[in-house]
Amino acid sequence: MSTKLTRRSVLRLGGLAGIAFAAGCSSGPPAGTATWSMWSSSAAEKKVWEDFGKYVEHQLGVKSVATLTPSSGYPTKLDLQLVSGTASLVTALNGTLIPTYAARGAHRPLDDLIAADPDFKLDDFYETSRKISGFNGKTYAIGFDVAPTVMYYNKDLLKKQGIPLPSRTEPMSWATFRNLAKQLTKPGEQYGFTCAPAIDDLVSWIYCAGGNVMSADASRSTLGDPEAMEALQFVIDLFVKDKVTPPIKNLVTESSLSNFMQGNVAFMQNGPWQVVNARKAKFDWDIIPFPAGANGSTPRVSGSSFAISSGVREGAELDLAWKLLKTLTSTGALDIYAKAGRNNPARLSAGSAFQPPPDNLGIVQDILAGKVAGGHAFDVTTNWNQVKQLLGQDLPRTFLGQVSVPEAINGLTPRLDVLMRQHLDTVRQATARKG
Repeated sequence: MSTKLTRRSVLRLGGLAGIAFAAGCSSGPPAGTATWSMWSSSAAEKKVWEDFGKYVEHQLGVKSVATLTPSSGYPTKLDLQLVSGTASLVTALNGTLIPTYAARGAHRPLDDLIAADPDFKLDDFYETSRKISGFNGKTYAIGFDVAPTVMYYNKDLLKKQGIPLPSRTEPMSWATFRNLAKQLTKPGEQYGFTCAPAIDDLVSWIYCAGGNVMSADASRSTLGDPEAMEALQFVIDLFVKDKVTPPIKNLVTESSLSNFMQGNVAFMQNGPWQVVNARKAKFDWDIIPFPAGANGSTPRVSGSSFAISSGVREGAELDLAWKLLKTLTSTGALDIYAKAGRNNPARLSAGSAFQPPPDNLGIVQDILAGKVAGGHAFDVTTNWNQVKQLLGQDLPRTFLGQVSVPEAINGLTPRLDVLMRQHLDTVRQATARKG
């Protein structure tokens, strides 16, 4: 397929132009093949995508070819494929990257295809999924999963300590959570809590406190505002002051899931996407809503989607791409995804397929539907990777007590504000191109 990206766009995609265009000479699957790309980092994930491929072939009557790449290398490989014109018809995108690719013109808006297809019902997708999949007022992708951050807990550990199990539906307060974490901690033996020392986990606490990483118009960083500072200090105190978390051995490789799976951690902050891995635990566990701060229980809601590359040609190729995207995000396909425990499907009509364990898994759909607690769609910028990289330089040091939260945020804010201004410039340029 051809590509509509300019040379300047190529350079923006990571300075990989030379390698990318060399790769464009390779031959791909024959015309009429349903090609799609996805990240896959385990045998369990690979099995799910193999089942997806069989489903596609059964539904569309064409050969399905999926390009599976470990999650850590997926964005780089996708960049190469996009700029070389060798990208699949449909590509999976993490929600945090949708604004980035949309602003570059790497993927096409889908609004015209949706409007022309009376059989496609966008309102069968959770509102937060639709928000995550859009940019600048247009739909650029269709979700396949969406889920709020929840709290996993080790039921055996709580029972052993004689502690009543927490409510399945009512979020506990931050004060209650902190007291429980302290009560369940025996330094060197067991710990009350674990999370990743990164903004992706911190942001849930920030949302629950009523704060955010950026202002509503994304013109400045708001990590220094009182609400965000309260949340940051609360979490860092759990690590540094209360010492209710396993000692951090390496900031880069620290894994909350690994800590939890050892069986000596009471609570783990994570998403339903870890259910497929948590089911391997040798102890009884469950999930509950995220602890409620001043703004209630409104943790980060994340999601992933499928999009169509902008290089897909009008006509038969685009028709196949749209049919493929609809099939990959259909209720039937997402039932496969959900039954494997991979994550919560983005479609309301597929939600019931996400079955236990854990016993309280239905809470995920209730949170997304606003019946219990709530959630906050993950707010990101068109340069979110740069924002994350910057925050990953100094913020993790607060988890070790090397710098205070105010010191870290004061040092980061001016540089974050620069990135926010760059984001707004990118949005203006993208708007002008479409005008």
